[in-house]
Amino acid sequence: MTRQVRGAVDSALLERLIADAHAAFGETTATMFGHAMRRTLSDAVVPGPDGTAFVLTGDIPAMWLRDSAAQMRPYVALAHLDDGLADLIAAIVRRQCAQITRDPYANAFNDGPTGAGHQSDRTAMTPWTWERKYEVDSLAFPIQLAHQLWLATGRTDHLDGAFARAGRAAIETIRTEQDHAARSNYIFERTEADAGPLDSLTGGQGSPVAVTGMTWSAFRPSDDACTYHYNVPGNLFAVASLRALGELTDAALNDATLGDIDETRAALAADARVLADEIEAAVAEHARVPTKHGTVWAYEVDGLGHHLLTDDANMPSLLSLPLTGGIDPADPTYLSTRALVLSETNPTYAVGTTGDGVGSPHTPPRYVWPIATAVRGLTAQDSDEARQCLELLVATQGQRGRMSESYHVDQPDRFTREWFSWADSMFCELVLAQLGHHVPDRV
Repeated sequence: MTRQVRGAVDSALLERLIADAHAAFGETTATMFGHAMRRTLSDAVVPGPDGTAFVLTGDIPAMWLRDSAAQMRPYVALAHLDDGLADLIAAIVRRQCAQITRDPYANAFNDGPTGAGHQSDRTAMTPWTWERKYEVDSLAFPIQLAHQLWLATGRTDHLDGAFARAGRAAIETIRTEQDHAARSNYIFERTEADAGPLDSLTGGQGSPVAVTGMTWSAFRPSDDACTYHYNVPGNLFAVASLRALGELTDAALNDATLGDIDETRAALAADARVLADEIEAAVAEHARVPTKHGTVWAYEVDGLGHHLLTDDANMPSLLSLPLTGGIDPADPTYLSTRALVLSETNPTYAVGTTGDGVGSPHTPPRYVWPIATAVRGLTAQDSDEARQCLELLVATQGQRGRMSESYHVDQPDRFTREWFSWADSMFCELVLAQLGHHVPDRV
């Protein structure tokens, strides 16, 4: 019998959390938090009759693998307190696994074979696919979400044959893209009249790369084309998620669970770990760069001697590596990288009359992103810095009562995207973390 998914947080639990937020941060913060926690579940989550759930990214009627996992982060922090939330997260993982198995190169999907989205793109589109911009983080996020749910609750019903098939598809795709030129059939060009310069790959393939052991991405987590196609935070996220896949396979899968999959649990776990080790070693060799801030991770490299010193507001970012890459926030390379990201060395960093922040080439110059400010607070070792990040979000977004995608650092009433659910969720996660409710990331 199909288990119906409840698309709401337990009301008594939420009212207690709103009261705690009001006591700690005041009425505006508490009200924004409560509305955002309800809005994502009521307006973005679409439970299906098959026991899965579709998650709208906000004002675009499609489900991104990346966004849908990140949108659930504050609810993962509460899943051990609310069985209904745990059921919902499991349902989303099931939908994500089906999507990955259908096409591991797609980043965004329709709720059925509707043919909506960018069907004229020169790539292997299907009616199920909204967009097929290949980004390695699209494979990493669902694995991380499945792992977080297990860590939070101990439940394993979402770790079944479908999950194993998705894990195998992720491994094979990431491994294929270690040698993109020789092994991959993936191409992408956008032919729409309003396509921007970052919407396509040059010649359908992008710029050249050397074989390094890192894995290739066509696009960044912003859905903008990479300059150099080894995205470093994406590679480190792949390492962490592959290790999580190995851990989940050992702990929760068995050869009977794998059903008709022609492999053993041991083989799946071993392949995930071997691939993680290869990529980690390649990042250490090819992606570390000396700077005036110390040795840092570049944002992108090509293995041919080029590197890009910047960061993007979208996760996985260099700033988010403690949340996505399994990196200790006290790691010396991370601290040096963080110093670079939060300085004028980083071309996406901006300081204005409202404060400072990290932006993206995806949005206009001097527009900074609430996601990045929340990430800064969640990865800060200084509690004052974390509190200041929360206060900055409320000060710049409080008049609207919700998070935008980005806003002008001098004029916060100028913003992009009226409804961006992921930003709401990162704000909620920051509030919850300040109240002592954290997303589990390791055993």
